[in-house]
Amino acid sequence: MLLPMSPLDSMFLLGESREHPMHVGGVQVFQPPEGADARDMRALLDAALTDTDQDVASRLGRRARRSWTSLGQWGWESDTRIDLGHHVRHDALPEPGEEAQLLALCSRLHSTPLDRSRPLWEIHLIEGLRDGRYATYTKIHHAVADGVSAMTMLRRALSEDPDERGMRAPWQHSRPRHPGPAVDAVEAVDLPRAVIHAARSTVGEFAGLVPALARTLTRAAREQGGPLSLAAPKTMFNVPISGSRQFAAQSWPLERLRLVAKLADATINDVVLAMSAGALRSYLLEQDALPAEPLVAMVPVSLRDEKQAATGERGGNDVGVLMCNLGTHLPEPADRLDTVRTCMREGKQAMAAMSGAQILAMSALGAGPAGASIVFGHNSRLRPPFNLIISNVPGPRHPLYWNGARLDGLYPLSIPVDGQGLNITCTSNDDTISFGITGCRRAVPQLHTLTTHLGDALRALEHAAGI
Repeated sequence: MLLPMSPLDSMFLLGESREHPMHVGGVQVFQPPEGADARDMRALLDAALTDTDQDVASRLGRRARRSWTSLGQWGWESDTRIDLGHHVRHDALPEPGEEAQLLALCSRLHSTPLDRSRPLWEIHLIEGLRDGRYATYTKIHHAVADGVSAMTMLRRALSEDPDERGMRAPWQHSRPRHPGPAVDAVEAVDLPRAVIHAARSTVGEFAGLVPALARTLTRAAREQGGPLSLAAPKTMFNVPISGSRQFAAQSWPLERLRLVAKLADATINDVVLAMSAGALRSYLLEQDALPAEPLVAMVPVSLRDEKQAATGERGGNDVGVLMCNLGTHLPEPADRLDTVRTCMREGKQAMAAMSGAQILAMSALGAGPAGASIVFGHNSRLRPPFNLIISNVPGPRHPLYWNGARLDGLYPLSIPVDGQGLNITCTSNDDTISFGITGCRRAVPQLHTLTTHLGDALRALEHAAGI
């Protein structure tokens, strides 16, 4: 029996078209171990493709389908005829194999929708980098995984041990490296008591939505941080978009952001947002398109607890949102950081006063107009609910390896949609943080200059902090 997926997951399928592919992606760059090169890495991956044990990780072995059992809604079913030759592909860079050529290739690959008749993922094995490294580009539909669950899948495919060998390919079931504890017998369930408890919880949650809604609307009217904004201006990013994508990426030492955060009594995520604010201000000034009102960013917040994030127990999407005033109307970097810090603190305080169900409901209210644009198209007569999405997905804190090859670079790609032509996503890897900027090629000209502006914004924040 086909069971429907969650409404949030199905929204990414309902809103998808040729011009609006709904997958997230990532570029992983590996440094082969000493004595090996990129050809050795390709040989290991090719061997996995020809392995008779063609098992695929459970989340990658499902395809989306509609059925009468799901009342016409999208649901997941296991695909017993997976063609790995379709999902795992080989690409090579032309000489001289610069990193800019790698990002250009991934821009083109990211523009193409996934085949709905198959499980919704692809891995491209890319060789030809001039420095002897090996790259992979992975894309997976947003209905299958959000940024946190996709990062969990990547971590489980790699190891912190540089000497570990015989590791399975990223698309295969990962074998447990340490035996888990014995599983106890399932405890008997007191069904009547469980039903009563669920009913009481539902009534309590419903009653709590009214004051949560009132507080959220009041915060939005006062332009305070929270899940809803009423003050986003129209910008060049908030227009209908095409299917062509452009991608740029750059990394910086994480310690630089950490030191700014410490001296400014802020978080690393506050610094990420302030860097983005400075870069957006400079870019829009160059384009003679900076609005007088500050830009507003939607900032996704994972609702998974630490255990769920570490084990990947829950797939799909499980996020709330906060709206952040970026202070792009302010010329001083310290003032922008202070605005961001205050707004995010207010938003976190608002979220702390809500239950999980209330957070989801208020987040749906804030992001709802953007969801409507995904499904029904952008209405240019209305003010945008926010101007862009800026997300920060925590990555591995220690070096990771695949059969001795070190994960040397990790760059995220995300989803521009109608009315939201630019997306900035960050992820950390060991001691670096990488910004991945994905945009509509038509709506965001010369997108690559944003990486230069990000570097300038970080230096300005360091100077303001007295570094």
